[in-house]
Amino acid sequence: MQAAVTVTPARVPELLLGLATVRPVFLWGAPGIGKSSLVRSFAESLGLECVSLLGTQLAPEDLIGVPQIRDGRSVFCPPEAIARDEPYCLFLDELNAATPDVQKAFYSLILDRRIGGYELPPGSIVIGAGNRASDNALARPIASALVNRLTHVHLRASATDWLAWAAGNGIHPWITDHITDRPDHLWSAPPKNEEPFSTPRSWHMLSDALHSFGEDVDDETLQVVAHGTLTPAHATAFCGYAKIVRSRFGLEAVIKGDARWPSAVEDRDLLYFLAESFRGRLAKELPASREHASPSAMQFAHRAKSLLVQLAEISVEVARTVVAEDADGLPLLPSWFLVEAARDMPRLVEARR
Repeated sequence: MQAAVTVTPARVPELLLGLATVRPVFLWGAPGIGKSSLVRSFAESLGLECVSLLGTQLAPEDLIGVPQIRDGRSVFCPPEAIARDEPYCLFLDELNAATPDVQKAFYSLILDRRIGGYELPPGSIVIGAGNRASDNALARPIASALVNRLTHVHLRASATDWLAWAAGNGIHPWITDHITDRPDHLWSAPPKNEEPFSTPRSWHMLSDALHSFGEDVDDETLQVVAHGTLTPAHATAFCGYAKIVRSRFGLEAVIKGDARWPSAVEDRDLLYFLAESFRGRLAKELPASREHASPSAMQFAHRAKSLLVQLAEISVEVARTVVAEDADGLPLLPSWFLVEAARDMPRLVEARR
């Protein structure tokens, strides 16, 4: 299902309060962005127990129950997990990953709030959640009859919301500081091949690993756990950031001339991180027009070109990342600066071709 409108995690509790208390809701979102935890927190805020059913692990009889003979008639007995006397939150996780037979078994529960002769207690709420087919996750088409029985809310990751949550949930300070600097690294689209990718959940996993190993974690171990949880580019950037934190080696020192670009092979992750930070600094501080540039801005531009030359002497590939186009194929840095950089560094222009 495609999202026409998306919301951040901070908006979800308010929406669920108005929607889920009157009608069933389906929460869509990519893997690892916090759908399950949002539903559990919402149920807790209402004082309701959250009963989770995982669509991929259910058979139809797990919902409608098994028949018993009473007074010469067969009666289906819903399982104890569903048939409760007190109101609760029924969370149908990975609903759209369930088989068609299981999805059909949910129809009456979602629309009529009943299974066989059992009816959900007044005050109960029903919330489903699942990934989209575009997320390269296990997802089956939902029949139009079931789609039409649900109100659909599409969730997107938000670094602002996640950092606010992280502040009160013990997330490692290296991670919160890094995401503060690079909010675009919080989430990446799931890859088509089998490799780790960045999500709020994977950053949480990395935080747990860092707490477990302690701040004396060696570089090799840090690379193993970072590349085992994050998108490769994000893992490299984070390892570079951690090295900066531990060595107190920063971009400001390079710009001022107090330090040079790291050139050792073992510091390549640090070099990539500094180059990415340098790119962001240029995009922020270089004026769009040379004619309107202040003397201080031109002094910074002159220093930046000198630093690009030094960077290209170490690695043309890394220097290329500084002047590269953005994800939409558009220049990130001002055109006048790119022209002057190309004049001073023809090798860099050739590399870009």
